[in-house]
Amino acid sequence: MTQFDIITIFPDVFTAIFNESILKRAQANKKIKIKVHNLRDYSTDKHKKVDDRPFGGGPGMVFTPQPLFDAIGKIKGRRKVHVIYMDPGGKTLVQAHAKELTKYKNLIIICGHYEGIDERVREEFVDESISIGDYILTGGELPAMVLVDAVSRLLPGVLGEPDSLLDESFSINLLEYPTYTRPADFRGIKVPAVLLSGNHLAIKKWQKAESLKRTKKFRPDLLKE
Repeated sequence: MTQFDIITIFPDVFTAIFNESILKRAQANKKIKIKVHNLRDYSTDKHKKVDDRPFGGGPGMVFTPQPLFDAIGKIKGRRKVHVIYMDPGGKTLVQAHAKELTKYKNLIIICGHYEGIDERVREEFVDESISIGDYILTGGELPAMVLVDAVSRLLPGVLGEPDSLLDESFSINLLEYPTYTRPADFRGIKVPAVLLSGNHLAIKKWQKAESLKRTKKFRPDLLKE
């Protein structure tokens, strides 16, 4: 079982996402375990303050080291963990990276806010920084949810149909081919005849061609890789 420990100052925002659909079922089936920790619970400040102004001046606030040092230390305990900081300046998450993260049984995810975290936290604990794209969000909570979802669905037993992972977009640097379902003719718009032919070899050939066509049109950069 893979355990995700998420450190945040807004723990309530995770409730809806982690208690629905596949992630809910994965937790019930003990394929994954998700624990959300309120960073303020680890603050020694009487007002539970976790941030302060940056040395050297500049706008915004920075997470102070004490709450994060204590939170990570207690959550980690004696376990071997991989600590991730959700950071716009981190390595952009791609499918292959999500797959690589499945090898870790214990992931601690830090959700940044404001101007980030004290650099000493990064130097002492953070194994890698991850971004979900070249844009700025109000905090690391949404990226943390994306990361947990992307990694969890690749773990054995989480998806009901493991074979569905094989032809997914990005699995082989091609976007997924178009898919259709009943009815075969909807208001005059028909499903491609090859998909109704029963010829599995021809269907596979069509799917590969459509994946290539779609990738060339929408993500030609993937073909360069």
